[in-house]
Amino acid sequence: QVQLVESGGGLVQPGGSLRLSCAASGRFFSIYAMGWYRQAPGKQRELVAVINSGGRTNYADSVKGRFTISRDNAKNTVYLQMNSLKPEDTAVYYCNADLLVDTMRRTYWGQGTQVTVSS
Repeated sequence: QVQLVESGGGLVQPGGSLRLSCAASGRFFSIYAMGWYRQAPGKQRELVAVINSGGRTNYADSVKGRFTISRDNAKNTVYLQMNSLKPEDTAVYYCNADLLVDTMRRTYWGQGTQVTVSS
C-alpha cells in the first residue's frame, strides 16, 4: 500500500510565501520522480514543478524564479517552496509520485490541497 501525504496548503496574501510538503509512504522500491501539479477552476491540470531521481528539476514558466522544488531522500519527501505568490497561483495543488512498486512503475497522486492567494 502506497500513500502520498500532503500538507501546507492554506490562505496567503499576494506577495506572501507558502511551503507544501508531500511524503511518500508504503511499500515501494524506489522513486523515479516526485512533483507538483495544480488545477484551477475551469482549467486543465498543469505541471508546476518536478524533481527526478538525479535531482534535475523542471518548472512551469509561470512559476520560474518564484517556486523551488526540493527533496529529502531520507524522508521520501518533496517540498514546494512558493514565494512571491500571485492570485493566479490559486488552485488545488496535487502531489505526484512516480514509483517502482513490486516490478511495476506506477504513478500515485495525493488528495490535493487548496492554495488561495488573496488580499
